[in-house]
Amino acid sequence: MAHSDHAHHGPRTMPTVLTAPEAVTVWRKRAMIVAAVFTVISLLFFLVGGGPEHLLRAYLMGVMTCFNFVGGALAFLLVQYLSGGKWGAILRRPLEAMTRTFWVVVVMMLPVIGGMKVLYQWARWTDPQQTWQAYKAGLMTQEEMLMANSKHAMLNPTSAIFQTFVVFAFMGLVITLANKWSLQRDADPTAGTAASYNKWRVRFENLAGPATLIYVLLMTDFVIVWVKSLDVEWSSSVYGAQFLVAQGYAVLALGILTLILLSKYEPIKTMFRTTEQHDLGKLAFAFTMLNIYLTFSEFLIIYSGNVPDEAEWYIHRIHGGWWVVLSLDVICHWVVPFCILLSRDFKRSRSKMIWLCAWMIGARFIDMFWLIEPNFKDAQGNLHLAGNIGILSYVTVPIAVVACWMVFYLGQLGKRPLIAVNDPDTEELLEPEHAH
Repeated sequence: MAHSDHAHHGPRTMPTVLTAPEAVTVWRKRAMIVAAVFTVISLLFFLVGGGPEHLLRAYLMGVMTCFNFVGGALAFLLVQYLSGGKWGAILRRPLEAMTRTFWVVVVMMLPVIGGMKVLYQWARWTDPQQTWQAYKAGLMTQEEMLMANSKHAMLNPTSAIFQTFVVFAFMGLVITLANKWSLQRDADPTAGTAASYNKWRVRFENLAGPATLIYVLLMTDFVIVWVKSLDVEWSSSVYGAQFLVAQGYAVLALGILTLILLSKYEPIKTMFRTTEQHDLGKLAFAFTMLNIYLTFSEFLIIYSGNVPDEAEWYIHRIHGGWWVVLSLDVICHWVVPFCILLSRDFKRSRSKMIWLCAWMIGARFIDMFWLIEPNFKDAQGNLHLAGNIGILSYVTVPIAVVACWMVFYLGQLGKRPLIAVNDPDTEELLEPEHAH
């Protein structure tokens, strides 16, 4: 790294231009091209055996990845409003832009809801009589039948749609208020005064306090309904926490990547110091460790308990080729980021962090694939390509979906100033930088 990255810097002045650079428009056009190309390639899977089913499964993976970006950005915003700190001040506008793509995820969920009978046993057989018939026909095991019946109050089409509506309505309300108030705070006639700072600090804290708790509960419900219930027998007390941490992992990777790419242009060039990059890198390291801890703890508890009904979920994911995917998941998702982020110099290098953040986002795709595909009987303990070419849609479809989401994210990023000016945390970004 260049010596200047470690040097002491004098105080800086606020850039005169706060709007997004033209480069954002260029990136958006590239995302459109990627989305279009991979959508066309994905449509070809309709022509292969089992292609339509795999397309819907891969589409669910892409939608849940986008939901993680939106939900994780909202969670980070709420936490930053409660904790304060310049780490969140520089990241705020990218986070707000991510949350404003919320309506895109709502629209993306419609095909999943419409195709729920293809994905979920509880949506195909909705009462005890139907599950009994499915059991007699060999379409469900006895345990699946019993568990589907016992979870019917939560897992049925009407209930699932209602729960989804509640989750999205709450997220929409909080996102609308947070983004509206953010603009109003910058436009406050008394901006820059202690009274203005305190007024908006209290308002955001009053919103973020209860909203953080409610979001965690509702997000847990959402991922149980649309991901965990792909295996109706599976139960986990930390499933929601795992997804919450995974959201933070993905959002930090995308947020840091966004800031570094923007740091070639004003205003981020002036405002995004090596100090803040280092701090965000340490935060990404913390989320990597927490991700490892929660996932391994769940496995260790189930392994120690040795209960057949619980162990089966892992057995489906380590046999017949799935061990290779699991190994890639562990190496790419945890080992590589953990080892690299131990380095202080790496966290302070912009060129290196670009590649690591892109790597971490790609690792999330591997993890989501490992979580979703083995739930289906044709893939449980039997990962293969022979006669199963449709599974390759897990490569093309999520890229198409996330690229489409990126088009809207970059569009929102270019609509507002990249720096929130009426915030004492922003003033800290202009203070002299000290090596640490």
